[in-house]
Amino acid sequence: MTRGLVSVVVPVYNEEAVLAQLFERLYGAMDSLGFPYEIVLVDDGSVDASPQLIREQFSRRRKNTRAVLLAFNAGQHMAILAGFAHARGERVVTLDADLQNPPEEIGKLLRAMDDGHDYVGGIRRDRHDSWWRTHASRALNWVRAKTTRIRLTDQGCMLRAYDRRVIDVILRSGEAHTFIPALAYAYARKPAEVEVEHAARAAGESKYALLSLIRLNFDLMTGFSVAPLRVFSLFGMALSALSGVLVVYLLLRRLWIGPEAEGVFTLFALSFLLIGIVLFGIGLLGEYVGRIYEQVRARPRYLVDEILDASQPPATAPLEARR
Repeated sequence: MTRGLVSVVVPVYNEEAVLAQLFERLYGAMDSLGFPYEIVLVDDGSVDASPQLIREQFSRRRKNTRAVLLAFNAGQHMAILAGFAHARGERVVTLDADLQNPPEEIGKLLRAMDDGHDYVGGIRRDRHDSWWRTHASRALNWVRAKTTRIRLTDQGCMLRAYDRRVIDVILRSGEAHTFIPALAYAYARKPAEVEVEHAARAAGESKYALLSLIRLNFDLMTGFSVAPLRVFSLFGMALSALSGVLVVYLLLRRLWIGPEAEGVFTLFALSFLLIGIVLFGIGLLGEYVGRIYEQVRARPRYLVDEILDASQPPATAPLEARR
């Protein structure tokens, strides 16, 4: 760790169309703040020209740039973890490469940290996402808030600032899947949130489709709470009690009135409903079992193919594995 240094970790995945603009604005914004800083660019296995553009930027700004090139696409949060592992600042800021969160807003987060906060999250103001994406994100935020103790107003905003202590604890966590903002919230002593500007993507397409958002929220809920299992258990107990009442009612009715032939399709509907609930419960249980399976395999969360660092000689060792 370097005292006073601010590290900005930027995960990059197939962003060749926007990188030139990102570099111009990001380095300009950090120069204007007056802090000693480094930009940690993490290529997440891009298949376009992004790695080459990162190498060129490293050559232009070797003093303020470090680059971590991953061997394969590990996902946004694993790429950020790789950046955390190679960041040297006492304060670390994460920023998406798509410029939806302007780099000029980094100063807001750092000023909030000057007030004593060890973790500062961004809240997007006047979002410029599509209608379905905005409302899907809000719905998933609501579900997450009801099933975990994590209180994030805007979990989709990656413009966030972390104190070195929080970063070190995150790096010691050996989870196969994690959601970094929620993990930081759980470890922070004095978290805070600030409003930041939001813009439409400068170029390219979003890497998070609806199914990706749902899968991310499943990871978040199953990684930070067992509330879904408890809710399903309580729901199952309630259904069992109602089923018992129904059985007693039908038994008494048969004794006093006699058997009935009607209501067959109603019985089918109830059966399908109960079968659907059971299948949902099996799937929910499978999410937790799947997390255990991936955890006990202990495979590397990402593989580092190359590190560009002006303070060290070029890496010639085999692929670096990180758990």
